[in-house]
Amino acid sequence: MSDKIYSVAVSCRDSIGWVEYDIENKTVKVCLDDAKAVEDAEKFLTTEHEIRVPHETLRDFSPVKVNPLADVESFQLALTRLWESTDVHVDWSRPVDYVKQHPHY
Repeated sequence: MSDKIYSVAVSCRDSIGWVEYDIENKTVKVCLDDAKAVEDAEKFLTTEHEIRVPHETLRDFSPVKVNPLADVESFQLALTRLWESTDVHVDWSRPVDYVKQHPHY
């Protein structure tokens, strides 16, 4: 992660790409060769959501309102729910710099 951009690798169907969150400007850019996936993911990541999150244990979930663009932690939390709503899968283990260099993997 650079100081100003947080990036993570994503995939949807046969397309592999990435998502960038501009920390200073609080904007998101989805880079995939699937226009519908881009539209769905950008809409999801720019909309406030109520997300059930654990607190002290994995048994004490409670709803929390999350604005994905508020900060990196909120953005990361929203990313954990992205696939359920959009079919865009966050590939936390794939090196995003490699994906950016080889977007048509």
